[in-house]
Amino acid sequence: MKQYDLSAIMSRAWAIFHKGGIVFAEALHRAWQSAKARPQNAAVIAAAKASAGIAEDCKTWADWKAAGYEVIHGSKALFRTVLIWASHGDGKTYTASFFGASQVQPIEA
Repeated sequence: MKQYDLSAIMSRAWAIFHKGGIVFAEALHRAWQSAKARPQNAAVIAAAKASAGIAEDCKTWADWKAAGYEVIHGSKALFRTVLIWASHGDGKTYTASFFGASQVQPIEA
């Protein structure tokens, strides 16, 4: 049986709701879809990373920025893969680009 972090799902639902435009029930539905898509996306990322032969830590541009780093200007993505974009509630997919730890630098204050 799968275990989900209910606190994180509820926090995500409130964040989606506060952006406006939808009722809370729809925000909660989208938060659950996003939580359910996370394991599938992680498996797809691992497979794409392995097929590209990448050993270093890789994240998207947004994930690096959230971690306090910026991608060095002109860096090309190490690999790309198609992921499920579940937080919009429609189950559409998007192509995510991943950059390695050697392609980032700390954000200067």
